[in-house]
Amino acid sequence: METKNRSIIFNGLVVDVEQMDVKIGEQGWYTYQIVRHPGGAAILPLHDDGTITLIRQLRPAVGDFMLELPAGRLSPDEDPALCAERELVEETGLVASSIVSLGLLHTSPGVFDEIIHLYLATGLSQGEAAPEDYEEIFCVRLPLKDAVEMAAEGKITDGKTIAALLRAQRLVK
Repeated sequence: METKNRSIIFNGLVVDVEQMDVKIGEQGWYTYQIVRHPGGAAILPLHDDGTITLIRQLRPAVGDFMLELPAGRLSPDEDPALCAERELVEETGLVASSIVSLGLLHTSPGVFDEIIHLYLATGLSQGEAAPEDYEEIFCVRLPLKDAVEMAAEGKITDGKTIAALLRAQRLVK
């Protein structure tokens, strides 16, 4: 990809916006604005009885509470698996003896460079949750098959959660 005139036009608390000109084949140069995000990790906790734990939390961007995976933003140079494990404990109090990668998710590649690393957690034991001061989180435990149905019916609309549910369903028999 050939670019020119790259500059950061906005520095935010969580994201930056970079503007650049990109050469598109024979069509010429076009200006793009890309939201730069450090990425994140999300984890689907699967209990031995086939249930999962999701969290319900307020998402001001959509003005409502959403049902989704425990997840968080990556710190610089942080291993995504460690981030996922940390968020699992902070948001649910659950500790996993095993985590398996469910791959990556590009959240909105037309605008964002954000990548979310997805994991499946098993061998769970309950500890103490320690959410951030700005988080109001409620744990919701339900059968995996019910959550997959909710995603298919549009009752779960969070992209990372939908992707992890569909990928995990293929691993769990």
